[in-house]
Amino acid sequence: MADVYQALSSAARRDILALLKQGDLSAGEIAEQLNIGKSTLSGHLNVLKSADLVATQRQGTTIIYSLKTSVVEDLLNQLYSLFNKEKRL
Repeated sequence: MADVYQALSSAARRDILALLKQGDLSAGEIAEQLNIGKSTLSGHLNVLKSADLVATQRQGTTIIYSLKTSVVEDLLNQLYSLFNKEKRL
């Protein structure tokens, strides 16, 4: 889970995830919407893939990226349980 937190530490990667929350996109479509260079975007997408936050599907010569909601849900549940523990005196 540490790699998930590291992946989320970047504002650009959080922006990518927010876009993918709205629907699947190619790298080119993400780059256009965020005004990020393709080489920089490639690095961010690799980090997100390594953290298992995005899935890829090849359509011809294009790779389509989608948000892996199960991993995001697991992260949110973990954070929720972390911050909702009763204080013990």
